[in-house]
Amino acid sequence: MQPLVIIPARFASVRFPGKPLAALTARDGVSRPLIEWTWRAAVAAVDEGQVVVATDDARIADAADRFGARWVMTDPTLRNGTERCAAAFAALSDRADVIVNLQGDSPLVPTAHVAALLQRMSDPTVAVATPFVTCDPTMMGWIEAEQNEGRVGGTCVVARHDGTAAYFSKRAIPFGASPDFPLKLHLGVYAYRPESLAAYAAMPPSPLERAEGLEQLRYVEAAIPVHLVEVQRPQGGIWEVNNPDDIAKVNALLAS
Repeated sequence: MQPLVIIPARFASVRFPGKPLAALTARDGVSRPLIEWTWRAAVAAVDEGQVVVATDDARIADAADRFGARWVMTDPTLRNGTERCAAAFAALSDRADVIVNLQGDSPLVPTAHVAALLQRMSDPTVAVATPFVTCDPTMMGWIEAEQNEGRVGGTCVVARHDGTAAYFSKRAIPFGASPDFPLKLHLGVYAYRPESLAAYAAMPPSPLERAEGLEQLRYVEAAIPVHLVEVQRPQGGIWEVNNPDDIAKVNALLAS
């Protein structure tokens, strides 16, 4: 397969404006913007020429130029990362069998997670795939504690018998989860066939997508199967940079 990793990175994040340019520092003391760390994670998984930053702001494009990344400018009114990936792929001349959406706030995504998605996409009947981890009791307790405090502790997914997603939610689902039937924590990385990515962009946002604020529900409501790929929880945990407070947590993991 010929993969293409697209990193959607918009400037006007509601919770953290300018987030892609936030500085993160590694254990060698070198500071780099978040978008560069995410690009480096992508380049560790595929060839450098198979990675593109899809942005909506010249400041992010300038940063990409400085660290040597390819980039494409996209419409700032696009609603989410999947729409931005679709627009970027349509604007590029690259040929690809699979497009991977590696979100720009995910600098710690292991290469094994990308490899697992590409392996699943080697089945030509799979149109969309995304990873999850099975929660241990500690993770389940954290997700439920965050929910009880009125915060989003992570996105959960429930699966059908065939291994496709029945539903995604920012709530801890299913209600009856237990150590014997644990929560599945969804990780925000996606792999698409070019045609399924184009189909997504051609559909309007779905009611459940709007209600949950989860872009992948557009596929679920359209009855396009989203195949789930179980991966191992990364050492040190799973951290994205969603808020300014997350910088210190990710810095600590980079330093370790």
